[in-house]
Amino acid sequence: MLKTFDPLAALPDLIAALRQDGAVILRNQVAHDLADEVAAELRPHFDRIGKAAQSDFNGYKTLRISSILKRSRRSADLIGHARILEIADAILLPHCINYRIGSCTGIEIWPGEAPQRLHRDDGIYPIRMPGVEWQVSVNWALDEFTLENGGTHVIPGSHNWKEPRLPLESDSVQAVMPKGSALVYLGSVWHGGGANRTNKARMGLVNTYSLGWLRQEENHYLSIPREVADSYPEKIRRLMGYQGHGRLLGWYPHNPDGY
Repeated sequence: MLKTFDPLAALPDLIAALRQDGAVILRNQVAHDLADEVAAELRPHFDRIGKAAQSDFNGYKTLRISSILKRSRRSADLIGHARILEIADAILLPHCINYRIGSCTGIEIWPGEAPQRLHRDDGIYPIRMPGVEWQVSVNWALDEFTLENGGTHVIPGSHNWKEPRLPLESDSVQAVMPKGSALVYLGSVWHGGGANRTNKARMGLVNTYSLGWLRQEENHYLSIPREVADSYPEKIRRLMGYQGHGRLLGWYPHNPDGY
């Protein structure tokens, strides 16, 4: 079972559990009203384009959308959540000057969907570096996550595997959590969406934070129109990638401060 923390939990305890197990659950991090508002903003986009990404990996009874900050303004309250950024600071900043959103994806698993193939989010990068996490991932529960409706499977401790091996779903535990909670997991942890054996869909918002010197998985400069990006607070714009990594990487001649 994954360790679960409430909003007032001490950060060092939370980080210690995340480093040990590779994943933790943060219960009731935001109010149900905020989760409902994000879900309502995403609803028409799921209905219009959610099937476009269906595949053997993503599933054929799962809807997915990207370009989230273009589609949901309230999602910025999740992406820029203070406790989440404290965690990202602890895991990522020892290895970079700053970090940014790697990807942000709305996922709705519909009744009858089979379990997703277990995978690592950092598998998009061609190498691994012992002791360095490329990413921290967060799965926000916009609905309640249960054993029956597709609560995410996680293989605890799989971020520490030294030898090449494939995980077994039987070794996994599921993220069971109420609406407004978040599953936080390291990019090197094996995980995957669960089967939905209910008669109702469940919706989540998954976003990743990646080291500032890595290529982002999603190109936010193109997927989010510049006028939309400019309308967000500076913290969110920087997380999109509108900042340099130091004074040279991503340098822009019209702003030597890198932003």
